[in-house]
Amino acid sequence: MYDMKAKKYLGQHFLKDNATSQQIVDAFNQRQPHPAALLEIGPGRGALTQFLTQKQFPHLYLIEIDHELVAYLSKTYPRLASHIIEADFLDLDLGQRWPGTIGVIGNLPYNISSPIFFKLLQHRDQVQEIVCMVQKEVADRIVAKPGSKIYGIPSVLLQAFYQVEYLCTVEPALFNPPPQVHSAVIRLRRNNIQQLACDEVLFFRLVKLGFQQRRKKLRNALSTVGSFIQHMNIPFLNQRAEELSVQDFIQLTQQVMAACI
Repeated sequence: MYDMKAKKYLGQHFLKDNATSQQIVDAFNQRQPHPAALLEIGPGRGALTQFLTQKQFPHLYLIEIDHELVAYLSKTYPRLASHIIEADFLDLDLGQRWPGTIGVIGNLPYNISSPIFFKLLQHRDQVQEIVCMVQKEVADRIVAKPGSKIYGIPSVLLQAFYQVEYLCTVEPALFNPPPQVHSAVIRLRRNNIQQLACDEVLFFRLVKLGFQQRRKKLRNALSTVGSFIQHMNIPFLNQRAEELSVQDFIQLTQQVMAACI
């Protein structure tokens, strides 16, 4: 009954290497206190779950969209049955369901990994740590530094609120079926910045606008913010978005905000 094939439309690739699974679980912060809830996104056949249960996290929840896998997990881990949620993670109201601190772990579905990160970013005051496996290309973008051609919106926004680490590369052969790309494990830990030293709504807007036309200098890329941008004497505006660090974007936001007042 439970010899299930991976479903292509769900982007399923099941990790079959126990050593890698153990490494991912061990990478999650074991220090006390544990988050009020630890969410495993896309547990699949339980590659990580088998090791998470050994750690005895007090409030572990499995979020799985595949009905067949939910049935399998419920039978395999009966003590977790009430904590297995059949749902699309993107549809869940994290704040309402888990009002306390949250940790996230999982082999994220590659086809929706970016939307998952942006959802977690929206809940950054709750989400304290993320350990996950994603497509290597996505991991590289998240940890990229200014000046890199792959440095972009997720790099700036996630690094503004999290310490990001690239932990390891995972070969396609360690999956069933093997994906056509390499994978990577990354860890994001919430930094101590509760509030950016600027208007955060404007900060997000400037970062997104800057990278949407990344070949243009910011003076032109940000023109939709207001015509006054063209006349501002700010050195950052003569650079491209990929050249600015998180702190540079914060300073730029402060300067643009001051001109709007």
